[in-house]
Amino acid sequence: MDEIDRAILNRLQIGFPICASPFLKVAEQLGVDENDLLLRLQRMQADGVLSRFGPMYHAEQMGGALTLAALKVPEERFDEVTRIVNSFPEVAHNYARSHALNMWFVLASDQAERLAEVIAAIESATGLRVYDMPKNREYYVGLNFAV
Repeated sequence: MDEIDRAILNRLQIGFPICASPFLKVAEQLGVDENDLLLRLQRMQADGVLSRFGPMYHAEQMGGALTLAALKVPEERFDEVTRIVNSFPEVAHNYARSHALNMWFVLASDQAERLAEVIAAIESATGLRVYDMPKNREYYVGLNFAV
């Protein structure tokens, strides 16, 4: 990663322009060519430097819902259950944890009632209870990492 890559990552962590040509605007701010910016982002994603680049929506304000969920997965079934859980498009993140509840994932949907359907489907497909932990209150952290 060179200094331009670092500048791109630092710039994109603090916001993305809402306009007709957002990548062009960011490229101009950084003094690079738009195509070079796009190629660098693609390369960083292919190399695993970037795991994801995209918007985050407030599902609840758009009529949808999200929840944090967890499973107690027998270690010998972990890969199998991971494939099942990740097959649902409503699963936004999925993490292995060192805890009795060793798989944690976020479910998000544009339809609030869909979450209960997905939870029931995951329970049916895995034979495991899904521990649903909907949020009570949201706090904004504003997390970013200078690279």
